[in-house]
Amino acid sequence: MPPQVFVLSAALFAVAAAIAYIDWRRQIIPDGLNVVALALGEIAAFAGDTEAPLAAVVHAGIRAVVTAGVFFLFREAYRRLRGREGLGLGDVKLAAAAGAWLDWSVIPMAVALAAFAGLLAALAAAAARRRLPEPLARLPFGAFFAPSIWLMWTWTR
Repeated sequence: MPPQVFVLSAALFAVAAAIAYIDWRRQIIPDGLNVVALALGEIAAFAGDTEAPLAAVVHAGIRAVVTAGVFFLFREAYRRLRGREGLGLGDVKLAAAAGAWLDWSVIPMAVALAAFAGLLAALAAAAARRRLPEPLARLPFGAFFAPSIWLMWTWTR
């Protein structure tokens, strides 16, 4: 692993771990951590393309905007259909960071990994309580999404 990839991976790991911990404990993703994750993703894009670093930054920005937009539309559709919030704005902002870090083909894998991990955690918690899972229980998606961004980025390097 090249040194710059190692340093960026370590930085993303630290931010993802902080996001996961805070979201798990307080069910909120601090804006500051989302900004750091997004900025680091742009730096990774710049550092990762020696031939056209500025174009890589622009492409990472486009992916960030589109990914956050898709999450925002999903959030709004869920709220209108179900009459309650199902995805927080912190998760939408984290999706922007995911777009900055990950290529188009990897973003859906990170979302799927996070959803699967969240489902397993909910099932494990229900099994530990010896009850069926609560269908309306709140689950901090960012606690699973942030680590999945790190895993997918590291795996694709």
